[in-house]
Amino acid sequence: MFPGIKKYPHIFSPIKVGKLEIKNRIKYASTETNFNYRDGYVSDKEVGYMEAQARGGAGIVTSQGAFTDPRGEGKGYVGMMAIWDDKFIPGLKKIADVIKKYDAVPCLQLMHCGRVGGIELPYTAGPSDVPQKLPIFRPPKAMTREEIQQCIQEHVDGAVRAVEAGFQIVEVSGIVGYLISNFISSYTNKRTDEYGGDIHGRCRFMREILEGIRKAVPSDVAIGIRLCGEELLDDRGGNTPEESLESIKIAAKAGCDYISVTAGWQESPVSVISRDVPMGNWLYISERVKKNIQIPVSMAYRLFIPEIPEKAMAEGKLDIWEMCRPMIADPFLPKKIMEDRQQDIIPCIACNVCLARLFRDTELCCTVRPSLGHETEPEWGFYGFPKSKAKKKVVVVGAGIAGLQAAAIAGEKGHDVTVYEKTDHVGGQFAAAAHGPWGDQEFQRVVDYLKAQCDKHGVKIVLNTMATKEFLDNEKADCVIIATGATPDMSIPGSEKPHVVSLFDVLEGRAQLGKNVVIVGGTGAAIATALYIIDKGTHTVSIVDKPKKFGTDVNPSYIWRYMKKLKEGNVVQVTQSVVKEIRDKEVVVEGPDKKETAIPADSVVLANLVPNRTVGYGKYAKDVYMIGDCVLVRRGTAALRDGYKMGMRIDFLPYQTYHRIKH
Repeated sequence: MFPGIKKYPHIFSPIKVGKLEIKNRIKYASTETNFNYRDGYVSDKEVGYMEAQARGGAGIVTSQGAFTDPRGEGKGYVGMMAIWDDKFIPGLKKIADVIKKYDAVPCLQLMHCGRVGGIELPYTAGPSDVPQKLPIFRPPKAMTREEIQQCIQEHVDGAVRAVEAGFQIVEVSGIVGYLISNFISSYTNKRTDEYGGDIHGRCRFMREILEGIRKAVPSDVAIGIRLCGEELLDDRGGNTPEESLESIKIAAKAGCDYISVTAGWQESPVSVISRDVPMGNWLYISERVKKNIQIPVSMAYRLFIPEIPEKAMAEGKLDIWEMCRPMIADPFLPKKIMEDRQQDIIPCIACNVCLARLFRDTELCCTVRPSLGHETEPEWGFYGFPKSKAKKKVVVVGAGIAGLQAAAIAGEKGHDVTVYEKTDHVGGQFAAAAHGPWGDQEFQRVVDYLKAQCDKHGVKIVLNTMATKEFLDNEKADCVIIATGATPDMSIPGSEKPHVVSLFDVLEGRAQLGKNVVIVGGTGAAIATALYIIDKGTHTVSIVDKPKKFGTDVNPSYIWRYMKKLKEGNVVQVTQSVVKEIRDKEVVVEGPDKKETAIPADSVVLANLVPNRTVGYGKYAKDVYMIGDCVLVRRGTAALRDGYKMGMRIDFLPYQTYHRIKH
């Protein structure tokens, strides 16, 4: 028996879903990828991605949502799969077959994106013409009765095609503002006919879809639906928790074999899946649902570590642990938990880069897993890197995330790797960011993972050591990787004064701040520092920088909340301005009108990062490379990708005294 099975007996116990026996209680949740062709055909890249999910050990593996109508009203993503015609069945069959190959049950999700759909149309379809709150979407058009009946039949036809393609479960999506949830919600359904009115009328559309599917597919095919347990739209006249529960009861009676329960819409004005939401926060919803229906209940959303769903199952709050983002980050998460190798799990940090990419009509991307989308390409090493034919002595300067990533892969390939770090700890900016408020401690999980991989592959990490040019010359390495990260810009006159500190000094608790604090820089790092300061004390904080808007490098799913918190903390944002000089009790700022003003400053925090090139260029070895922020200050996604590419290419990169990984 694998040790994880004993440790997590509920997670790894079988469960009956309809007439199907599922090997464990882990379900990979539906995830759009934009890997498929724009005409709806399945791509080989999608099949390779789904194979990785199946190989990872989940009991149920769910496809991305497939849109059911030829008009494209249900299409919400440029690379979304289609299922509105028999011509799509062969591609879908490839996904079902590859899932079955690894003893997982294939589930196909039918998804009409409703008010967030119609991506190639000038309108979206919905029960009513209630406008979108988010500006990136198109205006809605109320569906006629005839269009509703047509849409119901298209869902039923899609389910029949899914079964023909080999899927054993058909799941219908009714969450986050997609069409079924639009009908169910009092916020978006203002109809006065039989498809509107009270909760039973608003659920009629959903009920007729489910009943139609149940009649059309064999009895051994399981049917599920994803529904909101709470919409979190109280400020907009959304459903009450009681109405949401009633919609779930109606679905259960309409022939469903399980309910996947979620929280919130894309338009909800509260955090739902970001780091500031505690893990397990929404389990009270699944507990409520469990008490009111007799079929299995699954749930995703902030259930990243197995201890939480294991405890919830033991307490009768949950039947199936669903995951989307954690298994984007590491498809082998179930297998690693079963083998009790949690130190080897690539940890999702809820950065939501994956979601942001989809809404920008680009392919799915993951900060912590650069190999995403390259599962079938051996050189990317998703299934492991082979040992190198020629062992090299590799020196990495800097133990930030880029350096650790490169070192871990080089070590996995069998090279003799040493990392030199000038401070007393590893992790660089991620380690500093982990001191931030509202869930930012999750950044440390990435640092811990990379450190564990370095240890596993024999990488030597030497702390409190400054790698100078002379030091590197004496190392006689075959390859030197410069990964020295970023440092505050000290070019402002007065930067050397004793009341001037770096954002790292603040986040790591070394700085003693006065009453009036001025932060220089308007990036996400500066905003995180401001949030940390207002969370820790009663300071008056100002942020000064050139852009019209601050935090343009911050994920859209976070920036609106950060700005709200800055406003609540009375943080003054001095935009389109430049700090010209730092004085003993003030900073001199030049505004957009070129006039200079003074802002009181007992403490000044430099958060205006620039590449740290203190080591500089030099021919320290045959191959010398620079990666991460010492090339160009960017987000953590780029640093980890730099490190990954450096590690994977270390055996065949040509000789250059300077190398910048291209993006």
